[in-house]
Order: sequence, then C-alpha cells, then structure tokens
Amino acid sequence: MARAWLHVFDTEMTGERWATLETRQKLGYAALGVMEDHLKSDDYFVGGRYSVADIALYAYTHVADEGGFDLGGYPAVLAWLERVSSQPGYIPITQG
Repeated sequence: MARAWLHVFDTEMTGERWATLETRQKLGYAALGVMEDHLKSDDYFVGGRYSVADIALYAYTHVADEGGFDLGGYPAVLAWLERVSSQPGYIPITQG
C-alpha cells in the first residue's frame, strides 16, 4: 500500500491516509526486522535454498524504497536482494 500511494497511483494523501501509512510503515519495518534476523544465518527463507518464498518476499522488498522504506539498516536483506536478483532468468517488477 505504501508504494502504491506514494509511487504508483496519484493518491491524495489526506491526514487519515498519512496516519494509516505511518502505521503500515511501522509494521513494514517490523517485518524487515524479522527478515533481517532470519537472513543473518540463512541465505534464503526456506530449506536453505532459493524458493517461491524468496520470489514472493522479493516482489515488494526490492521496491520498498518507493514506499518510503530505508533498507540501509538491513545488510542481510540487502545481500539477499542481490542473491535473488542474480538468479538465472531474473526479471524485475519494474523496467527502468
């Protein structure tokens, strides 16, 4: 939702939407914390290998900056993003 409101759609950001966005971003950072903790000891999310779980999580995580998220404090997540994007047949969600 954060990315859609801030980057994809021309959404009017009312006071209520800003409050909702703030709550969603707090939850998003909590999720990034869980991902970071997991990826400190595992290269991927399931079974130690690249899987559909990585594909699903990558889809939003690699464009998190467009939703106002700063991934700078998540080095394991950043390394994982690099591993996923280097997979054979990788196609980004955005074409730039």
